[in-house]
Amino acid sequence: MLALTKEYITDLYYLVDELLPKGLPKNNLGGRPLSLIPAEVVTLLLWNTLTVRSKTLKDAHAWAQMYHADDFPTLPKYKAFVHLCHQAGPNMLHVLQSLLASNSPLVFVDSTMLQVCKLVRADSHKVAANIADFGKNHQGWHYGFKLHASINPKNQLCGFALTPASIYDAQKLPNLINHNTRVAVGDSHYGASVMRAAVWKKFGTLVVAPPHFKQKKKLITWWQHKLLTMRPKIESVFDYLKEHLHLVTSFPRSVSGYLIHYLRILLAYQIMHF
Repeated sequence: MLALTKEYITDLYYLVDELLPKGLPKNNLGGRPLSLIPAEVVTLLLWNTLTVRSKTLKDAHAWAQMYHADDFPTLPKYKAFVHLCHQAGPNMLHVLQSLLASNSPLVFVDSTMLQVCKLVRADSHKVAANIADFGKNHQGWHYGFKLHASINPKNQLCGFALTPASIYDAQKLPNLINHNTRVAVGDSHYGASVMRAAVWKKFGTLVVAPPHFKQKKKLITWWQHKLLTMRPKIESVFDYLKEHLHLVTSFPRSVSGYLIHYLRILLAYQIMHF
C-alpha cells in the first residue's frame, strides 16, 4: 500500500462519490444547503481512519479543523458535524456493501466480541442498554455486541453482521455467504449438522469445521486439514481491527454512534485491501 499523503484525499473522494447512490440530497430536507455533502462526510471519516485513526468523532472534528480546513472550508461546528456523521450511516453501509468481495468461492468465517464497557459496569450501562447483551467465548463473559465476518484468502471482507453478543455464531452463517461461496471454513461453532445441511441446500456451500470437543473424532481429507490450518487468518484480521484501528470502543453516546464507529473502521479496512 502506498504511503498516504494529503493529495490522495481527492482520489478517495472520487472513489466514494462514484460508489454512493446517485441523486443524494444537497440540502437538509428542503431547507438550507448542507455544510458538507454526503460524499464529503464519508471521505473525511475514512481519511481520518486511514491516517491518524482518531478514536472519537470529537477528535476527528478537531483534526479536520486543524489540518484540512482548506479541503473542507464549510466544515460545521462539532454538534452539527456529529449530526452529519450519523446521517451518513446508510451511505457508508452502501459503500461498504459495494466493496465486499462477495464473489469469493472460499471464505473463512468467525466472530469476535465488541465490548461496550467493562463487565463490572454492564448493569449501569445505558447507551446501548436495549440492544447490547451478555455473551461468552473462550476468554470469558463480555457485554456488548458481536461482529460476525467472512474473509477471503486475501484478507478482504466478504460479508459481515453486527449483533448483540448473545447471538450464537452459526445463526449468522447464512448472512456471511452467498451462492458464489463454494467452501466456508470455520471453527467448531459452525460444525452443527443442521446448519451445514441448511447452507448446503440454500447456497450449495460446503462447511469445513473441526468437530466439537464433545463429539467423536472424524476423518478429514488432506485438503480439509489444509484449509483448517489457514483458519487463523480471520483471527489476525480481527486483531488488526481491534488493536490497530480501534474497533472496540466505549466512547459513543448513542447506538447510532456505535454503528457509525464500526462502519467507518470496517470500510477503511476494506479500502486498505481493495
